[in-house]
Amino acid sequence: MKNFVVKTIANAGALAVAVWLLDKITLTGDSTGKKIGTLLVVALVFGLVNFLVKPIVKVLTFPLFILTLGLITLVVNALMLLLTSWVCGKLDLSFHVEGFWTAVVGGLIISVVSWALHIVLPDED
Repeated sequence: MKNFVVKTIANAGALAVAVWLLDKITLTGDSTGKKIGTLLVVALVFGLVNFLVKPIVKVLTFPLFILTLGLITLVVNALMLLLTSWVCGKLDLSFHVEGFWTAVVGGLIISVVSWALHIVLPDED
């Protein structure tokens, strides 16, 4: 359970950095508390999308992973971020990613920040 909480906090931090750096990734709210709550829910949705959908997409695009020497990972991460944005729209959460290229850059930022936070934060159960 502790591992799940740590990963969710790391995802929330990475998403917050992407929202802060990119103008076309938006998170709106009335107060800071609501923004933090929304960010945590978005991090949960992002974690679920990565847990449920990403392995299927990776298996289906395996030949492209070999052909592009793994660079297709940027596209897969962007698609997962766009899917998270779409799901959040359906759940009436105020998180939106505008455009594919914004999602590519956002996915790259989220990957790097998540990686750095996973190194710093403890992850034992």
